[in-house]
Amino acid sequence: MVLRSLFFVDEKRKRQVRRLNKERNYHMTITRLEEIEGWQAARQLTNAVYAVALVGAFAKDFGLRYQITRAAGSAMHNIAEGFDAGSNPEFIKFLRYSQRSCTEVKSRLCAALDQNYITTKQFEDIYEQASKTHGKVGGFIKYLSQSRRGQRRTKNQEP
Repeated sequence: MVLRSLFFVDEKRKRQVRRLNKERNYHMTITRLEEIEGWQAARQLTNAVYAVALVGAFAKDFGLRYQITRAAGSAMHNIAEGFDAGSNPEFIKFLRYSQRSCTEVKSRLCAALDQNYITTKQFEDIYEQASKTHGKVGGFIKYLSQSRRGQRRTKNQEP
């Protein structure tokens, strides 16, 4: 009961802050890596890839398993590395690396499907997650490109 009321107060306050920021034309500042939707999607992608790559015949194909798990992890880790970059252009560079890693995961998935290491359903689900991640990262790139071009950015920068 107490948790529910605390949650309501927090959510109500969040909505008030968002409304005020919108009225004042402030942008929400991301202060934690975990708040980035592209990173969240990349984490889901990484977990999905590991779930299929570590079982059955796929687990025994060390080369392909290593390559696909590294590519999936790279999609997530490049966002993290770029998050600590000092400027939007540098952050965008790492976000583009993340997108390329998503594309690499798709290619490696095709190889895994061709070798019958994964089912068509697994292929479709993970391929869709890779596409979703690529799209979310692309949207974030667009946002960063349009906001404060080239300006130095820190995690605690005031709006």
